[in-house]
Amino acid sequence: MSIKENLIEIRNNIPKNVSLIAVSKTKPISDILEAYNAGQKAFGENKIQEMTQKYEELPKDIEWHMIGHLQSNKVKYMASFVHLIHGVDSFKTLKEINKQALKHNRIINCLLQLKIAKEETKFGLSINNTEEILNSEEFKNLLNINIIGVMGMASFVDDENIIRNEFKTLKKHFNKLEKYSTTNFNPSTISMGMSGDYKIAIEEGSTMVRVGSAIFGSRNYK
Repeated sequence: MSIKENLIEIRNNIPKNVSLIAVSKTKPISDILEAYNAGQKAFGENKIQEMTQKYEELPKDIEWHMIGHLQSNKVKYMASFVHLIHGVDSFKTLKEINKQALKHNRIINCLLQLKIAKEETKFGLSINNTEEILNSEEFKNLLNINIIGVMGMASFVDDENIIRNEFKTLKKHFNKLEKYSTTNFNPSTISMGMSGDYKIAIEEGSTMVRVGSAIFGSRNYK
């Protein structure tokens, strides 16, 4: 099927309250334009240099989502245009995002990445770390960021029960964190689920899914 047909099929499979992020990493401009012309406006990239290049070449009403692991020294390259940063997994990175957002007179939306998978390769904060950050006075003074929710990645396994339980854990953490709502913490988004497991994620409470290969086809990983 074409990119447009894939998008139509996926949109028909997700509720209206769930946002679809088309993961366009490694994909050419032509593929992104095909998706854009089919009505897709939110795209996810995992490398800042690639995302910046695409931002320069593509329509400016595209929402760019940084979905990869983020090094704090790279934030400055996207601070002027990034729509949402998904994978914030340290207080140091949060402070750098706030610093760079201030330079551009912006408030940058972020998600806190919580570790829900057992795999050592997965990044993320623990629920205890997250509560410590949200409780701190230093966090409350970061006025150029807005944490709109949480993000998590399930284990890369075939066992649906493991995946489902990990998604349940993220939903439980989200519910626990809602009580910390403040000026710069306005939790409404649970970003979980990718091409292989987004249907399970939605069943477990996801409000944002990151889908790549099911839209664009398999990719050559970088």
